[in-house]
Amino acid sequence: MEGWLWALSGILAVMVVLLCVKIHWMHKAADEIREAFAERLTTDTNTLISISSNDRFLKQLADGLNIELRQLRSQRRRFWQGDRELKEAITNISHDLRTPLTAILGYLDLLSGEETSPDAKRYLSIMKNRADMLKQLTEELFDYSMVTSHEGMNKEEVVVNRVLEESIAAFYTQLCEKKITPSIFLPEEKVVRCLDRAALSRVFANLLHNAVKYSKGDLEIRLLEDGKVIFFNDAPELDAVQVGRLFDRFYTVEAADHGTGLGLSITRTLVERMGGKIDARYEKGRLKIEIWLGK
Repeated sequence: MEGWLWALSGILAVMVVLLCVKIHWMHKAADEIREAFAERLTTDTNTLISISSNDRFLKQLADGLNIELRQLRSQRRRFWQGDRELKEAITNISHDLRTPLTAILGYLDLLSGEETSPDAKRYLSIMKNRADMLKQLTEELFDYSMVTSHEGMNKEEVVVNRVLEESIAAFYTQLCEKKITPSIFLPEEKVVRCLDRAALSRVFANLLHNAVKYSKGDLEIRLLEDGKVIFFNDAPELDAVQVGRLFDRFYTVEAADHGTGLGLSITRTLVERMGGKIDARYEKGRLKIEIWLGK
C-alpha cells in the first residue's frame, strides 16, 4: 500500500512539473503575441505574428490576430493613399488659383485708382474684400499641404522671447484695429530651445490670428522659464465643445471670420513636429491655449 502511495506521489509530482512547464511556455507565447502585436500596430511591416509554442489554441489566437492585422494594414494603406491624394489635390488646386487671383487683385487695385462713381467704388471695395478673402483661404490650403508633407525641419537654438516679441509686433496693426491691448509677461532670462525658427514664428502668428478672431478686447500672453507659452483671452461666443475641436482639420465655428479651419490644425502639426505639445481649454468664458516647447 505504501508503495502505491509513493508511486502515486511520484506521478503527481511529474504531472505538476509538466504542468508548470506548460504554463511557463504558455506565458512565454502570450508575451510573444502581446509584444509582436504591439509592434505591428505601430510599424508598417508584412511580418506576421509567430510564436515558439505548439499549443493549438495559442496558434489559433496568433492566426486570428494575423488575419486582423492584414485587414488593418490594407485599410491603413488605403487611408495613407487617400490622404496623400487629397493633399496633392489641395496643393494643385491652391497653386492653380493663386495666379489668377493675383491678377484679379492687381486689376482691382488699378480700378480703385480710376475715376468712378460712389456706387462703383463701393462695388470695387466689396470685390476686393472677397478676393482678398479667397486668396487667404487659398494660401491656408497651400500651407496646410506643405506643412503636412513631413519635410524635415531646420532645428537650431532659438531665443523664444525674441521670436514671440517679433510676432506680437507684426500683429500690432491688427490688434489695434480690434482694440486689443495685450498684456505681455516675458521672463528676463532668455528661454532658449532647439526649434525651427520659421515654424515657431508660424505657430505664434496663427495663435495671434486666432486671438484677433475670438477676443473681445483682452489678450494675455505669458512665456514661462520652463518653455511654456500661454495665450489667454475672453471668448464668450465659444463653448467647451467648440474649444475641444479647435485643432481638428477643417473645423470652424460660427463665431469665426471666414476661414478654412486649418490655422490651428497647422499649429498643432508644427508644435508636435518640433517635439512639443499644445492644448486648448475653456475656463469661465475664457479661451486658454498652452504650448509646451520642451527642453
